[in-house]
Amino acid sequence: MSNMTRKPREKPAPYKQRSETVTKNKDAPATSAKPHKVMTRKNLTLNDWLVVFAYIDTHPHQSQAEIVLHFENELTGALALSQSALSRALKRRPELEARINSNPNALSSKRPRVV
Repeated sequence: MSNMTRKPREKPAPYKQRSETVTKNKDAPATSAKPHKVMTRKNLTLNDWLVVFAYIDTHPHQSQAEIVLHFENELTGALALSQSALSRALKRRPELEARINSNPNALSSKRPRVV
């Protein structure tokens, strides 16, 4: 058994460092180019979900995918949500609507306040 040893392996290289973010040039002229979409997930506020629920109530025959597309393409304040997030919010709808009466500042919160 002493003859059957593994040969030494190379150690892995360290991870690559992230490059620094590019700062905007304040002297640059205005452009109509749209900024890149933010890759991080943002939670919607309770008020945002109530707006989505009100839209669903007024358009009952639209699919969840069509509702998501409507809010992504809205000109004033587009909401970034997925179909799965919408489905989960619809399951929690009674809980979300009950939170309005429990806390006066609940409309601007993203999560329930636990004391």
